[in-house]
Amino acid sequence: MKRPLGAQISHALKDRGVDVIFGIPGVHNQEMYRGIEEAGITHVLARHEQGAGFMADGYARASGKPGVAYVITGPGVCNIMTPMGQGYSDSVSMLVISSCLDETAARKGQLHQMKDQEAAAATVCDWSHTAHSPAAAYGLIERAFEEFETQRPRPKHIQVPIAQLEADADPAPFPNVPALRTKALEPDITPVLSLLNIAQRPLFVLGGGARSNLWRQIVTQLGAASLTTYAGRGMVGAGYKLDFGAALARPGSAEIVASADLVIAVGTELAEVDIWREDLGHTATLVRVDIDPTVLSDGQRASVKLQADGESFAKSLWAATEGFKPATGWSEEEVAKARAGWHAETDMERPGIVPIANALREAMPEDTMIFSDMTQFAYVAKEVWDMHRPYHWHHPFGFGTLGYALPAGIGGAVARQGKPTAVIIGDYGFHYTMPELGVAVELGLPLPIILWDNGKLKEIEDSMTRAQIAPNAVIAQNPDFCKLAEAFGANSVAPASLDEMVSAVQAAFSANRPTLIYLTPEVLA
Repeated sequence: MKRPLGAQISHALKDRGVDVIFGIPGVHNQEMYRGIEEAGITHVLARHEQGAGFMADGYARASGKPGVAYVITGPGVCNIMTPMGQGYSDSVSMLVISSCLDETAARKGQLHQMKDQEAAAATVCDWSHTAHSPAAAYGLIERAFEEFETQRPRPKHIQVPIAQLEADADPAPFPNVPALRTKALEPDITPVLSLLNIAQRPLFVLGGGARSNLWRQIVTQLGAASLTTYAGRGMVGAGYKLDFGAALARPGSAEIVASADLVIAVGTELAEVDIWREDLGHTATLVRVDIDPTVLSDGQRASVKLQADGESFAKSLWAATEGFKPATGWSEEEVAKARAGWHAETDMERPGIVPIANALREAMPEDTMIFSDMTQFAYVAKEVWDMHRPYHWHHPFGFGTLGYALPAGIGGAVARQGKPTAVIIGDYGFHYTMPELGVAVELGLPLPIILWDNGKLKEIEDSMTRAQIAPNAVIAQNPDFCKLAEAFGANSVAPASLDEMVSAVQAAFSANRPTLIYLTPEVLA
């Protein structure tokens, strides 16, 4: 039956598997809210569109499904652009649907008017388009979900004129069967097999796009060493004796890479935020496997390139290397020595955090999914905290935005009902999206929020000192965070020892509301 297009859009999303939408209603997009409940979709009301975007991001990372957000014209779109930029950097499937004005060239001074809303959004996402008809709206939704399945995941933005949202429209066509990804078959990996057959020190560099649970078996079968990007942590699981860990950003990792006689990089851009140097450091043949062709043609100049998703490459490699004689060039002793040295460097650079991170790791169940923020605690933990499984630690890697962790953790917890989810955030980053704590309380989420309060923008202060700049503008007046959390209706704890911290974290996972766990360097020293 005909319904306003705004309502039909929610039904179209439901047909494509959407069960949660994050957003904020307004007079311009209220027609989009007409169909949410009748379509059987849950709506999570954010306190700010930036929070809604990060919630959609966290939901997508935790669920493996696209995260969807509804926002209004103008400021709503501007506010969600930061999460869209973060999602673009970190390859997150996010669909933002907004209203827009019907006419902007001939009419000025309208509510929420922008010069070019479509173009503004396009600067931080894969594409941004206006749907001037129901057919266009349905077609763009279909295109977005098709590309989420077949291409590198990245945010999309669809805007619909208010008059179109209000006008009656026929229902959306039933979803098409999506195309298949570009997959690696056994014949495609023949050059890689030839190289592996003679390599004695093969090294796998695994990024967030490696996407397989087979990597532990593969590297064990081949006697290969492994390095991961931060986003690739957990790909080989904790405890593999030839795993150098998430140490690509350590200068010494270049020497390890140079000592390999074959390097296979899977699902990683090898970007600045992955390696923090111009070159990976390889002297041997470099094999690149990635779904994104722009990655394959970058300055690392791989000798063998395969455009394919990481999962199919892993499956084909696992099947084709059965019976391979394991390489013997790596030793457990050299890996352990390198890791110990890097851990010592990390502890020296940001003293006192490693013991706390170690205690926190032991306090959390292995299947805890962690969302962290731009804070020194997370910078240390990402290097020393081995993950048992992939995609269980999410961080604003590329765009590097403050305030990510709390709303993203809320989105993740919504996606993982009944499973442990935790947030790690710094005092300054907490200021950015603090009001979203109210959402976690409303939803009754058992979410531990570990707040690391060093009383300043410590990373920036340290950077200024290294640059011989007198530190300034790095200290802000903080509230009593525990009282603030309680005012929202959350629990709060200020542990005075590591044992108290462990107990607080474990109790938080079984609470009926979020728990702010307030940590300071002085108390836990």
